[in-house]
Amino acid sequence: MRVVIQKLLPVLVLSCWSALAAALPQIEHWQTANGARVYFVAAHELPMVDVQVVFDAGSARDARPGVANLAAGLLTEGAGTLDANAIAEKFDALGARIGSSAGRDYASVTLRSLTDPALLQPALDTLSLILRAPTFPATAFERERKRVLIGLRAQEQNPGALAERAFYRALYGNHPYAQPPLGTAQSVATLRRDDVLGHYRRYYVARNAIVIIVGDLQRSAAEQVAETLVGQLPQGSTPAALPAVAEVSGETVRITHPSSQTHILVGQPVLRRGDPDYFPLYVGNHILGGSGLVSRISEEVREKRGLAYSAYSYFLPMRQAGPFQMGVQTRNESAAEALDVMRATLERYRAEGPSAAELEAAQKNITGGFPLNIDSNSDIAGYLAMIAFYDLSLDYLDRFIDRVNAVTAEQIRDAFQRRIDPERLVTVTVGNGQ
Repeated sequence: MRVVIQKLLPVLVLSCWSALAAALPQIEHWQTANGARVYFVAAHELPMVDVQVVFDAGSARDARPGVANLAAGLLTEGAGTLDANAIAEKFDALGARIGSSAGRDYASVTLRSLTDPALLQPALDTLSLILRAPTFPATAFERERKRVLIGLRAQEQNPGALAERAFYRALYGNHPYAQPPLGTAQSVATLRRDDVLGHYRRYYVARNAIVIIVGDLQRSAAEQVAETLVGQLPQGSTPAALPAVAEVSGETVRITHPSSQTHILVGQPVLRRGDPDYFPLYVGNHILGGSGLVSRISEEVREKRGLAYSAYSYFLPMRQAGPFQMGVQTRNESAAEALDVMRATLERYRAEGPSAAELEAAQKNITGGFPLNIDSNSDIAGYLAMIAFYDLSLDYLDRFIDRVNAVTAEQIRDAFQRRIDPERLVTVTVGNGQ
């Protein structure tokens, strides 16, 4: 029996790889007449389509903190002659779902609809109206502004939220990434509707838009979808590049908070999307702190010493250098020890790199789970938005597994030594611990 399995194994692996290769989405790309970029994947398994319209209009573009978030959130509050109720009733009647959000780098509007033309076309027409003629009603603006303020004031009592805000302030100083996407209580309290209108008029334009389409459509139908959605937007222009991120100097921020647990964050700005060190750092971090309870940091903090339920690390690549971040939440009396253990684990990993067994396990875990990451239209649309916004190559998904498998232990050690500087790590603690 063992001989039979050994003979069949290469065939099974080849079959699985062939099936995955055949299932990888084929990306088509073009530009509308007014300058919007379009990325399309045909997916005929279900009679539905997922659409995203992405704008370089995240909080990094805020003229005043919180504007991008309010602009994205208010898009569906009124458009043309429709109020919020009429918009909601239209999408409900069509069985379509719409959403909008803004992060640090970009803002996006999403739509999921069946592809039956009787349902899809009115859904697209309504979304087109929302994108080109939002009314940002004064009553809705005031209601949403107050809702955000309540949320921001609630965050002031949340040690986790306080730690994250202090962490980004320490990492980014005067850079736009320092401000939280929701804004601050001080800024949101003084925002006016005209601030939102100004943000919308500057950034929600065709040349600053990317249209993502994934679903049961032919190319000609997808071209019509894109024209319907953004064909009437003013051409506008792309904004200037964000400033580069300055190096940090190893600042430590301690915030006393009446909590029994201390939140600890450690890190520094490191990685842009498309950085040549991305795959060694990504695979390497999977071993260090990105694989949950079996990671090195979790093993040292949780399993060996019982200092916390979990501890982690990750890289968050952005348009400019996004953060490398380690984090743990622990008892106040254990805070100093947990911080020392995390930093010591990182320094040992920088010096030694991963073992051959750790690297093999990480590569198998990442590549084995990859098909599940692209098994729905919305998953693929999310990857397309990332590929398009950060100007990654169209074969990014095709080469993902090969790139992960090509990473060596020496590349990981080298990348961590060059890109992570223990002397420059920012440390933030929030709680009664040190």
